[in-house]
Amino acid sequence: MPRTTKSVTAKAKHKKVLSATKGHYGARSRLFRTAKQSNIKSLQYAFRDRKNKKRAFRSLWIARINAGARALGVSYSVLINSLDKKNIILDRKILSDMAINDNSTFEKVVETALN
Repeated sequence: MPRTTKSVTAKAKHKKVLSATKGHYGARSRLFRTAKQSNIKSLQYAFRDRKNKKRAFRSLWIARINAGARALGVSYSVLINSLDKKNIILDRKILSDMAINDNSTFEKVVETALN
């Protein structure tokens, strides 16, 4: 039986990791051991920041809704509470977009919620 080596598999593994760390600085993109560590850490950051991105956008939408609502003389919390009581189901992303781009529709929504 012929002798097998792991060189082909190892080369492929190394190439995969080094290509994944292509934009990293210094040894993090050139040396396999540090590149592997850097790649693991980058995947951890990516996982964490996918959650943080959602959090950041939600707070941005809330700030925009609050600004639009205060321009009409009502606070964000009062507006959201009124929308809940009237069973008007609009998420914060849509409300934010209306407050920024379609002010007349946003005014109608606020009026409907408060009356």
